[in-house]
Amino acid sequence: MLRAQYHFRQSARGLLAWDVRRLVALSANLPIQSVALARIAELDENFWYLHGSAVPTCRSVVEHCRLIAEVDLNYPIILDQAGRVMDGMHRVCKAQLLGINELRSVQFIQDPEPDYVGREPESLPYGDA
Repeated sequence: MLRAQYHFRQSARGLLAWDVRRLVALSANLPIQSVALARIAELDENFWYLHGSAVPTCRSVVEHCRLIAEVDLNYPIILDQAGRVMDGMHRVCKAQLLGINELRSVQFIQDPEPDYVGREPESLPYGDA
């Protein structure tokens, strides 16, 4: 079972949030393709600590390391229509650590509407439902 998590993006409408579980379902029938790690701009950006109260504490970094170690590279990452990562940064990081140059990916032709607009990450539901 996939844990509750969200993809965030700032916009003129406020903070946009997509439920990753819904992104996985919506992308299930998209064709799988290969994407070069060199094309993943997020590797050189602040990806996890831009929104809400998230700060890169040592404990938080260790949690991301644990998630990186546990991910399965057989699952494709999800890219938006512009090729930006919507889900899969822990897989991208694992590939970088292992020296893997390409990952399996799926890409939306048109981005789905966000699940939430203008809500802070701490206000979103993170339960199992």
